[in-house]
Amino acid sequence: MLGRRAVALLRLLIQNAGQPVSKDALIEAGWGGSAVADNNLTVQIAALRRTLADAANGANWIETLPRRGYRYVGPAVATNGPDTSVVTGATLGPSLPEKPSVAVLPFSNLSGDPQQEYFADGMVDDIITGLARIKWLFVIARNSTISYKGRAVDVKQIGRELGVRYVLEGSVRKAGRSVRVTAQMIDASTGAHVWAERYDRSSDDIFALQDEIALAAVGAIAPSVRKAEIERVRRKRPDSLDAYDLVLQAQPNVDSGMPEQVTRALALLERAITLEPTYALAHGNAAMCHHCLFLRAGLQEINRASSISYARSAIVHGQDDALALTWAGFSIGMDAHDRAAAFAALEAALAISPSSALSYILGSVILGWSGEAERAIEWSKQGLRLSPFDSWAWATFDAQAMSHLLRGRFEEACRAAYKSVQANPAHSITYVQLAAALAKLGRLDEAKAAAARVIELQPGFRYSRQFAGVNCAPALAEALGTALRAAGLPE
Repeated sequence: MLGRRAVALLRLLIQNAGQPVSKDALIEAGWGGSAVADNNLTVQIAALRRTLADAANGANWIETLPRRGYRYVGPAVATNGPDTSVVTGATLGPSLPEKPSVAVLPFSNLSGDPQQEYFADGMVDDIITGLARIKWLFVIARNSTISYKGRAVDVKQIGRELGVRYVLEGSVRKAGRSVRVTAQMIDASTGAHVWAERYDRSSDDIFALQDEIALAAVGAIAPSVRKAEIERVRRKRPDSLDAYDLVLQAQPNVDSGMPEQVTRALALLERAITLEPTYALAHGNAAMCHHCLFLRAGLQEINRASSISYARSAIVHGQDDALALTWAGFSIGMDAHDRAAAFAALEAALAISPSSALSYILGSVILGWSGEAERAIEWSKQGLRLSPFDSWAWATFDAQAMSHLLRGRFEEACRAAYKSVQANPAHSITYVQLAAALAKLGRLDEAKAAAARVIELQPGFRYSRQFAGVNCAPALAEALGTALRAAGLPE
């Protein structure tokens, strides 16, 4: 006799007869979102096959689809009889897609002015358009979500009905010349909040305001959803061989910029590329790992060459993937020293996804080392504006620190370097900027302490080799070199 979970799985498979049903959707149906390993699902599917084997060819009615899930291909079965009552409403509606899925509900107009509906609706349209440009997101079209306008519906129910994991809802209130927009992203499977923000603006130009808030919201939502996805994969399927899951598992170690951690990330990324050789994002992340190993683990040519090779593969396979193009552009700019090619990739990424904060953040670093101080500061500020709590935010302060130092604004350079140190205290290059700024201010004892921290974090550090590795602009290299000698860092 089949247990409750097996019946729930069979019900979902039959409801979607002939169509792939993802592992996530099946786990949601059988375990209600609880943290379970893949082998639990495998055991239940095996039990179903054993039971179905009593019918002619029944053991083949459930197909395994590698990296996609399962599919029912048996005879048609009615699912509205009394024997199916054990299955709850959690199994109704379309199955979850393989990639993270989002529905943006119509925003509530709290202004008391029906004429402000156009502003709220336009805000939602812009957010949907922005999210739809992110390749790794599955975004429900507005025609599907508009039916929820003015209705009080439970977010979990919406998630089931639309087949999405995340639901974004919000409100708009306009009073005089002031506009307040609030928005929150909810995990529809658990009801937990993923992200929330409030925007208070003047409505002098209502349409420019609409665009500004939509862009800021998309820029903040994207890293929040990716973080939530990483946590989900860690919790539910840590041993999965799916290429997408492997990249998600690798991402925190890639973001760390630490040699030991990026080495662990590379092992996962190489497995992902073996499974899916044209996976642009896996190539882009691998490029970033080798960039880190090149600059922070001995400036070995093999790492520089690998960074460039993976970056080029990411560009070839990722023409429609803003994130892959961003990683690739950074490696090409920093390791191949081809700034023009780097910004071609970054600008292509921004054309696909104008809210890509990481494109601005990493672009600011390239501009900083290239000596384009004012443009570096401009790009860094735009990156922070789009994603103020980004895991890469420290890099914007690095770009600002070296740019202010090049322009002789040593107090500003020092403040920016301290912000970067606070955001990422394990990154040696940040202390290089701090040591230089402190030396320029005549605070030599503090500068020497910062220099000592550089050597502690990167024992083989030599600033002339490091500057050559990133093709540092001559004027910046001279300004930094003078200060670093005074701080006692070895040339």
